[in-house]
Amino acid sequence: MITVALAKGALLKDSVARFAAAGLDFSAVLDKDNRQLMLPTPCGRARALLVRNGDVPTYVAYGQAQLGVVGYDVLREHQLPVAQLVDLGFGGCRMAVAVKASSGYERAADLPPHCRVASKFTHCAREYFDALDLPVELVHLNGSVELGPITGMSEAIVDLVATGRTLRDNGLIAIEDLFQSTARLVGHPLSIRLDDGPLASIVEAVREASDVGAIVGASG
Repeated sequence: MITVALAKGALLKDSVARFAAAGLDFSAVLDKDNRQLMLPTPCGRARALLVRNGDVPTYVAYGQAQLGVVGYDVLREHQLPVAQLVDLGFGGCRMAVAVKASSGYERAADLPPHCRVASKFTHCAREYFDALDLPVELVHLNGSVELGPITGMSEAIVDLVATGRTLRDNGLIAIEDLFQSTARLVGHPLSIRLDDGPLASIVEAVREASDVGAIVGASG
């Protein structure tokens, strides 16, 4: 049986739709009354693991799931050995450096050396500031990183930005982007290599559905 790790939250609905195009019905995970974390498809061909976004690559890397859907931001942060198979095109956002609107900073290089930067994505932030040759003190937060500059604990933050509304509502602005992020279909490398057809057919169907979605989105 093929196991697919699906991320709870914003990516779930579109993920279910993509796999439906491959003949896998994971719609039961969208039932608000559902409390099961592992659900088989009605045909018994596959099953879904319902996990947190950040845990998807872990389940795939350790082989408990052959496929998974996860944000590119998580892949960049955790650096686990999974195969990136398809850019699914949904869940678009950007990883950005943000500061208080009143700070006067216009780009990341304007930040003072050794200042504090708060983030959930400290690996991504470290890579970015190392590339700028700007030494900073990274403060790892799990919750609302916007509070860092507001309270004065940090000079800046590195976080995901979609519409930018949360930043604006809290008096912050994005001054520089690290990278763009979308949902990705990932696979367990050994399972993909040893596959005799079933996984490849699912990946191809998901890829075709994603290509169609991209065309429709562009024409709309």
